[in-house]
Amino acid sequence: QVQLVESGGGLVQAGGSLRLSCAASRRTFSNYAMGWFRQAPGKEREFVAAISWSGGTTDYADSVKGRFTISRDNAKNTVYLQIDSLKPEDTAVYYCAAVPSYELGPERPATKIYEYDSWGQGTQVTVSS
Repeated sequence: QVQLVESGGGLVQAGGSLRLSCAASRRTFSNYAMGWFRQAPGKEREFVAAISWSGGTTDYADSVKGRFTISRDNAKNTVYLQIDSLKPEDTAVYYCAAVPSYELGPERPATKIYEYDSWGQGTQVTVSS
């Protein structure tokens, strides 16, 4: 496991943008596939975006394609989620997750909750109308 800390959440008007960050504690961060999930009030946690260890492969939930961008800076042990064109439906607690890449393959992103073994505590994103 790695220790993950999310930041960057806040209150934003619909149509606005936000960038979330997830900082990892290990120097071996570059060997981990990373993902973002979110949980809205009254909803189950759902997949948002994922990125392979190298950053060469990404995947997104259909609901966020074209609006969300996941990226990583392995030198800084940080993964980002750039969120554009925010909608009220995006309101949720956003969680960062990590899994060793050897479990998936070097360039495979993970999109399932059960594939991850490390989780952050979440950061709140609230989108007003």
